Formats: sequence, C-alpha cells, structure tokens
Amino acid sequence: MSFAFRGLRDRNCRVIQRPFGESIQEQGGVQPCDFAVFVLFLSCLLIQGVASAQIKPIRRILILNEVNPSYPAIPIISQGIQAALSNSPYHLEFYSEYFDTGLFPDPAAQQEFRNFYIRKYQNRQPDVIITVGLSPLRFMQEVHQSAFPGVPIVFCLPVGKVPSARELGPDFTGVESDMAPAKTLEIALRLQPGTEHVVVVAGVSDFDKQQLALARRQIKGVTDHLEITYMTDMAVPDLLEHLKHLPRHTLVLLLSVARDAQGVPFKSNEIGPLVAAAANAPVFSLYDVYVGHGEVGGYLSNLNEQGKVAGGMALRILRGEKPQDINRVKGVNTFMFDWRAVNRWGLEKTEIPPGSIVLNWQPTVWESYKNYLIGAVSLILLEALLIGGLLWQRARRRKVESELAISNDRLRLTVEAGGSVGWDWDLKRGRDRRFGDLQTIFGITSDTYSGDFEDFRRQVHPADQGMVWSAFADAKQSQRPFTAEFRVVRTDGTVRWIVARGKFYYTDHSDAVRMLGMAVDITERKQAEEALTSLSGRLIEAQEEERRRIAREIHDDYSQRLAVLVIDLETLANRIGHLDTETSQHLREFGEIAAELAADLRILSHRLHSSTLESLGLVAGLRAFCEEFTDQQEIRVNFTHNDVPSDISKDVSLCLFRILQEGLRNVKKHSGADRAEIRLEVVGENLHLSIADWGRGFDTKVRSREAGIGIRSMEERVRLLGGSLQIQARPMEGTRIDAWLPFTVINSKQVEPQEHRASAKYRH
Repeated sequence: MSFAFRGLRDRNCRVIQRPFGESIQEQGGVQPCDFAVFVLFLSCLLIQGVASAQIKPIRRILILNEVNPSYPAIPIISQGIQAALSNSPYHLEFYSEYFDTGLFPDPAAQQEFRNFYIRKYQNRQPDVIITVGLSPLRFMQEVHQSAFPGVPIVFCLPVGKVPSARELGPDFTGVESDMAPAKTLEIALRLQPGTEHVVVVAGVSDFDKQQLALARRQIKGVTDHLEITYMTDMAVPDLLEHLKHLPRHTLVLLLSVARDAQGVPFKSNEIGPLVAAAANAPVFSLYDVYVGHGEVGGYLSNLNEQGKVAGGMALRILRGEKPQDINRVKGVNTFMFDWRAVNRWGLEKTEIPPGSIVLNWQPTVWESYKNYLIGAVSLILLEALLIGGLLWQRARRRKVESELAISNDRLRLTVEAGGSVGWDWDLKRGRDRRFGDLQTIFGITSDTYSGDFEDFRRQVHPADQGMVWSAFADAKQSQRPFTAEFRVVRTDGTVRWIVARGKFYYTDHSDAVRMLGMAVDITERKQAEEALTSLSGRLIEAQEEERRRIAREIHDDYSQRLAVLVIDLETLANRIGHLDTETSQHLREFGEIAAELAADLRILSHRLHSSTLESLGLVAGLRAFCEEFTDQQEIRVNFTHNDVPSDISKDVSLCLFRILQEGLRNVKKHSGADRAEIRLEVVGENLHLSIADWGRGFDTKVRSREAGIGIRSMEERVRLLGGSLQIQARPMEGTRIDAWLPFTVINSKQVEPQEHRASAKYRH
C-alpha cells in the first residue's frame, strides 16, 4: 500500500509543509525519504485519532411543553433540565415544542398541533422526550407506540391524575405531581394561629380545574374545623373586589388562574401580584413562581429542581439505563417564604421550618453588627478584668501610698470612659476606614476617617512597627485573631498606647480581603502599671532596709548585751561556787541558755541580713547560707556553681539570696525532703538559679490560700529586675524553682532605679 503526503495540519488547521528532501542520516539501511514517509504516515494517523476522539456523538432531546415560554414556569424548568444535562458526554441538540393549551384550548387545534409534531419528527427521531405538563404526557401515552416507538419518555409537572407505570409502559418515567396544598395549609395555620376562614382561589381552564380537584382532595382533612370558600368561577375584577373585604382571621390559598370566568388568560406573574395586592389577608401558594409579588409562600413546588431531576433522568437514559429501571420521583418541594410578606402580616416567624428558603430576608442588628458587638463586649470585659485586678492589688497592699491610690482611681475612671476606635481595612484596595474616638488616640478632629492604610502605618511608633507588622502577618497566615499592644504617634506628636484586636476575612481560596478590628486607648493604664512597678520596688527596698536595721540592732546591741550577760553569769557562778554549789550550777545553766539565745539571735541576724553576701560576694554568700542551713536543719544541701561573674550588682545578689532563703525555707516547712540541690550558672545571656528537692511536692494549679506571700515575693523581686521565675511541681515528685535574670542587668555596676526600670519595659 502506498501513501502520498503533501502536508500535515496543526491543531489550528494551518497547513504545515514538510519537504521530503530534508537531510536525514541513514540508519540500518533505511533511506531518508522512506523514513520521512513512515514518520509522516504515523503522525497523520495519530492526529486523525485525536481529532476523532474529540468529536462527541450527537443526541437529540425533544421537550414538549404544555404552554409557551411566556409563562414563567417554562423557562425555569427548561433551565433546570439543561443544567442537569450540562455534564453530558454527548453533543446535545434541544428541540422545544409548545401545545399552548391556555391560548388554544380547542381540541381540534390541539389535534392539529399533535399531527404537526408527529410529522415534524417522523424522520428525525429524538433520543429522549421530556414532557412538561399533563397534556403532553397524555399525548405521548396515545401516540408513543405508533409515532415514537422505543423512544424513552421523561415527564414532569403533570398536574392531575398521572397514569400508572403499567398504563404508560416501560419506556416512561419521571417526576409525579408535587402539589402539596395540605402541607402548605398546615404551615399557614401554624404561621397564623387563630385562623377561622380559608379562601381558595382558582381559574376555570382545564389546567386550573385539574389543580382545584387535586387540592380539594388533599386539604379535605386539614380544613374540617375551618370555614372554607372556593372563589373559582369568577372574573378577575370581581375576584379582586371580594378579596378586599375578607373577614378577619382569614388566609388565602392561591392555585392556578390560567383563565378567569370571562375567558381572559393570565400568567403566574400577572395573577400573583393582583391577588397579593388586593387581598386583606395573607396569600399562600403552591409553586415557587407565585412568590416575590407579595405572597407569603408555603411548601412550594421547586420548578428548577424538578427540571434538574427530569434532566438527570434523561442523562441516565442517554448513558444506557432503561426508563423502567429508574424510579419515579414524588415531587420536589421546598419550604419557601417571602420575609417582607411575613413581616407585613405579622406572622409567627418562629414557626418557619428550619432549612426554609427565605426571600428578601433583612438581617437583625445583631446579625449585621455581630463582630463589632462581640469586639466591644470583649473589650469591656477586658477593661472590667483590669479594673478588678487593680482593685485586688490595692486590697492586697493596704500600705500603698496615696499616690498609688490616686493613680488607680485615675486609671479606673479612664477605662470606664472607654475611648475606643474601630477600623475596616480593605486589603485589596489598601483603603482604611476608621471611626470612633479618633481625637484621643490619633489626634484626628473628626469621628470618622477614610484614607490609605499607609496613613495608619506611618502613625505606628517606629520602635513598634516591626512587632505590629509581624503580628499582622502571623494572624493573616494562621487565620487567627490579631491582638497587640503598641504605641501610636498622634498628629500633634504625642505618643499614645493602644491595645488592638482584629479579625481577617478570607475568600474561598483563603485569600485575605478584609480586616475588621477595634482599638482601645490604654495610655493611662500603662502609666499606672509603671507607677505600680516603681512602688513595688520601693516597698521591697524599704523592706530590705528595715531588715538591715533590725539585723544591725540585733548584732550590735542585743547580741553584745547577751554576751556580757553570759560572762557575768559565768563569773558569778565561779565566785559562789565554793559557798553554794547548787546555786552555782543554776547560774551556769542560765549562762548556757543565754548563750543559746545569743546564737539564735546571731542566726536571726544573718537571715535578716547576710554580711557574708556583702563582704565576699554572691557565690560565697549562697554557699555560706547553704552550709548554715545544713547544720541547723539537718537537711543536706548541695550547692554548685559554674562561670558566675564576680562583679554582680548588689540588687541582683540580694534578689537571688532571698529566693534561696525562701526556697530552702519551703523545703523545710512543706516538702519533707532530706536533701536539696542548688545550682547557680550562666546560661546564654541570663544568670540561672535552680532550687530542687525530691519531697512531697504540690499541685501548681491549686495553691493554698494559707500558703503566704513567699512565692509572690520571689516573683515580684525577679520581675523588678527584668527576669522570670518558674515553679515546677507534682504531687509526690518534688519541687523545682528556676529563676533567670538578664545578663545585661547582672554585669552593670549600677542597677537602674526602680521607676526607670519599669518604664524601660515599654520603651524597648
């Protein structure tokens, strides 16, 4: 077999010439020209195969509608059908025909339509026929075997009595009538309790009569205790006049009015608004096309979903399933209500079933501003906690000077005033909208402001910008709330502290598009915290000064006087020893008691103020105290240290000494351990002191109210020097206390005054 190639076509159908004279090296005796012919032949076959694979086979869908597309239901059902068939593996050709029973009800005219459609598709048989309405279904039942033998039929929206599966035959399936007047009436009676009258409105066309007959049968049991009136054989003007004068406690059930008593045709989008506007009672309906004009709604036939179900059945048939294997569907209904109509008639909103479709819904204030309200409540709770904390601190420190009391009052009043600012940041446009007390925080005279987000960026204090943008980035990436405390620079150059909290909002692709947040001015709170820290430092300093004074007085006065007393007692005992042996013995016993008392006073003096700590330094002072504690309490204390500098400041040394004192006192008093491990070392840029025992331990989450202030004293001392304290304990597993102090503080010869250290916490 020989082939002649003059060119190939690319995917855009452009001719690509490949001359046969191109140079191709010979391999295995194959001539260049023969090899080129072979390659072009294979390429042609491959391209033809791909092109063939991309061509979808054609399938024809014939849709027979009872009325024309000017009726709103027809386009809705057609959209549902085509949506269900959009994923078909075939190239679909849709053919739509209309019986127009509303405009041409004469049987002779309908027969002409039928004959025409039979002739029209005699030589162009469809693959699936979908009937919309009862008349097309009955037509297909009559002519199926003669005109469309073997063609599958899917029916939908057949109002009236639908033939059984045996009557229709194996080629039929579909969606049966889904009118639910009884269920609509039941929900209507729940929405309007106390109803006494029900008015049923319908027309006189065959379609209207079919609906009316079906509705009569279904609502019979629901309306036994009600007075029911059927307004069916009336001209529309007369009907509307009657609807204007309905008695109280009445509701209207609107069926189909395709034609009134005078023969005037109407559509759902025509009769619905007329009835809803004229009736002085709420109007309920059966189809979703009767909602949106003032009708309340009900348990409605969802025409779009019904079309989707019918289209899905057609798709299954196109894929090879048989109609007889596809079960009929009993209606596609949905609870649907018009919120404006519900409000107009004052119906019971709580009786609307969960999952209902609510049109024209208007959110409540809570639903509209939920995030703002939650943010405001959160900030108020935070302020209340801060006030409570300050009041609790004041109760615990009754000896606080009047300056601190005044500061606490000022802070409380400032927080109660609650100046706050909210913002709405549009990330895509970079626009920022702020509102609230802008004058206090930003120095902006107006209570609202809109501008670029860069304006806010410039107002953040330069020293805090890195922290703030890092917090923004972390919250945006982790999709968690943003929270930060930082400074802002007002327009007049004044610096204010704020606490800010916000939340990012994202698209379906997790792209942040918006951020809402609120900020509260906490400048006064920061100033109060600084004053509190300063006062705490002064109290500890005063306490240590009092300890030193008492220790000196004990050592220089009482100890000396006791020593003289011991000597005098010993001298007196020696003088009268040969005269009265018993008295001499008592005097020596008194001398021993006085000597023991002097020793106890010396120990007490050392506890109050360690002279070893001042004269020999931190390491020697801690070691001496550990040895003294071991001798006195019979608890073995092992003290180790590593690379501890010698130039440690007085405040740091005293802080660590007091922590050691309190820690070993707790070992003796609470742990029941017979040994303890003390270690002092430099770790990175921190000095680390650890106190560990293996006693009974305790639960750190439950502290006894009678435990005293020892732990709080240690925490306060460490905090004032910019360090941290951690206590680890478990019942029957011992206790460990770890204290860290910054190395920069340790190495300094002079430690900053307490008030300067407190403010530095906020400067850096």
